[in-house]
Amino acid sequence: MNGKLMHSKVLPPTWLRFLVIVLLALGVFFRFVNLDRKVYWFDETFTSLRVAGYTASEANEQICNGQEINAQDLQKYQRLAPEKTLTDTIKSLALEDSQHPPLYYVLTRFGMQWFGSSVAVTRGVSALMSLLAFPCMYWLCRELFESSLVGWVAIGLLAVSPLHVLYAQEAREYSLWSVTILLSSAALLWAMRLKTKLSWGIYALSVALGLYTFLFSGLVMIAHGVYVVALERFRLTKKVIAYFLASSVGILAFTPWLVVVITNFAKVQETTSWMTDKVSRLLLMKFWAVNLSYFLIDFDYDLRRGLEGSLLKRIIKYLIPFLLVFVGYSIYFLWRRTPKRVWLFVFILIGITALPLVISDFIFGGVRSQIPRYFIPAYLGIQLAVSYLLATQIIPSSVNIWRRRMWQIVMVGLVGAGVISCGISSQAETWWLKSLNLYTPQMVRMLNQASHPILISSCEGTWAIADELSLSYLLSPKVRIQLVNESHMSQISHSFNDVFLYNPPHNPLPQTLEYKLEKEQQSRIGNVYFDKFQLWKLAKN
Repeated sequence: MNGKLMHSKVLPPTWLRFLVIVLLALGVFFRFVNLDRKVYWFDETFTSLRVAGYTASEANEQICNGQEINAQDLQKYQRLAPEKTLTDTIKSLALEDSQHPPLYYVLTRFGMQWFGSSVAVTRGVSALMSLLAFPCMYWLCRELFESSLVGWVAIGLLAVSPLHVLYAQEAREYSLWSVTILLSSAALLWAMRLKTKLSWGIYALSVALGLYTFLFSGLVMIAHGVYVVALERFRLTKKVIAYFLASSVGILAFTPWLVVVITNFAKVQETTSWMTDKVSRLLLMKFWAVNLSYFLIDFDYDLRRGLEGSLLKRIIKYLIPFLLVFVGYSIYFLWRRTPKRVWLFVFILIGITALPLVISDFIFGGVRSQIPRYFIPAYLGIQLAVSYLLATQIIPSSVNIWRRRMWQIVMVGLVGAGVISCGISSQAETWWLKSLNLYTPQMVRMLNQASHPILISSCEGTWAIADELSLSYLLSPKVRIQLVNESHMSQISHSFNDVFLYNPPHNPLPQTLEYKLEKEQQSRIGNVYFDKFQLWKLAKN
């Protein structure tokens, strides 16, 4: 039966086609519904800052002067302005954030020029890009498995995968990265089959697009190279030579930005220094397990917040071991039932893109492997294995009828969990991936309810003003903001009834400023207003 499936070009059963079409419709709906509902968080504010053509240092110089401003003054740095051009967008990335290549930011700028600078538009560009993953996934399955059935199942799972839906609604480049991973993988297999200059040229183009989207595309390209060489039994065949020529052309096209990265490498190290934070190996492994569950089911269970607030999170905690076993069995099943060219591709895609992060953190310390978005290539590889397992077990065949019914129930359970996860997430104000702004909505409500408030925050450090930019989307016009550092500390007007201090742990208010505030205002900084918010209040002596 499996051999027939591998070469099957017939459409899947009517019921499965109907199910996948429904899932696809739901997936599109979830990618666009309530785009502006979730808090526009720390990382996304930097997207808008770069797209608008501003640098963080430029914004700091203009507003970090101790003077009172409001949210609209901060919004200036989140919107396009006539004096800032596409060149400024690229310069902003090159000078301060070159680890993020410019393709996504350039495309987003075009979207904002046509439709405006709102949150819905900025995230909508990412959501539109994510739709390209569906045809790319189908193409990859046809090339890898020679089966339309596996392609249909894979599209259904991808459509309602909570992880992919979340990143599709994120104003960052990761939905586009998913597309380029699938595109380059399909193009590689297509080129290996056709062996034409055109097909290898398209693969070279896909390599360049991937590199211009995200630097970790280099790991995907290496995985492709290892696959070609291993499949050719480490001989210098025409396919191996063609791969190296095509990938070299892709790298050559990326050379201008590679020079930018190398030139500004010190800045890259500074802005990615958080990756070297130390956590215990046990905690790392827990993160790996939880993160892996996100592409199947996600009720916002997060190790940083534990089980607070929801019975569903407890369910996820106890389901994770079963999900890990299921993923492991899918990979084992793929290895046992498919030709070497199939399982080797999936194994290498998962291993080459994930193991460098895992091994580096485990041996030398760091939190790179704690970040789910860096594992998108590996998750896509796992999804291929899961899709193959389900596709071979759910249709009428030589498979025992009870076994077939069991796997049909498993598939319905998986897509049902995905739909429920996406439905819950679509109504939320924040979610686990917005890690630095998990409690921003509650904090803003407290500030907006105050009668005449002012918010004081530090604008010193690498990540200055990003938190305040996030707040600017939600703060009431009556809330005044004072961004301070040691050289610019103005007197606080006595007309304010409530003086708040925002003290985020990654950019804390210097102790000298805290002392100065207490002394000049004849006040004391009270107890933490809510520790989770890092919001303090100045109380009169």
